[in-house]
Amino acid sequence: MQFGVNLSFLKWSPVQYAYKQWAGLYQRGKQYLYVNAGLGFIGYPGRVGFLPEITVFELRRA
Repeated sequence: MQFGVNLSFLKWSPVQYAYKQWAGLYQRGKQYLYVNAGLGFIGYPGRVGFLPEITVFELRRA
């Protein structure tokens, strides 16, 4: 089950106590990491507070 609060001003989930980077875009130096809320589940087949997410990255030559 994926559980949390996903509002424009607040993102919270119990998973944040286990993982520092758990949702959204993060930058460390010149590297970026995007963590997707995903589509799947473990245990209860449901989602509370987060819509299913598919991320599309379009890469362009600089």
